[in-house]
Amino acid sequence: MSRSDPRPFLISKSQDGSYRLTIRDIHYNSLGYPIVTANLQDEVFATAAAAKAHARQTFGARGGEYETV
Repeated sequence: MSRSDPRPFLISKSQDGSYRLTIRDIHYNSLGYPIVTANLQDEVFATAAAAKAHARQTFGARGGEYETV
């Protein structure tokens, strides 16, 4: 199991080349393990930069809070 904390914003590339943004809510149980709830957003973006810009404007994301897949 990885000891690194999951990042709250996940940007994933679809098979058709578009990008999707997932917002992750992270809580920790009594043993300190993360419990992650993921919510895939409805918007589809042409580039990863567009997805990041949307996350900054809509959710107040900051640099270093993104993970890409």
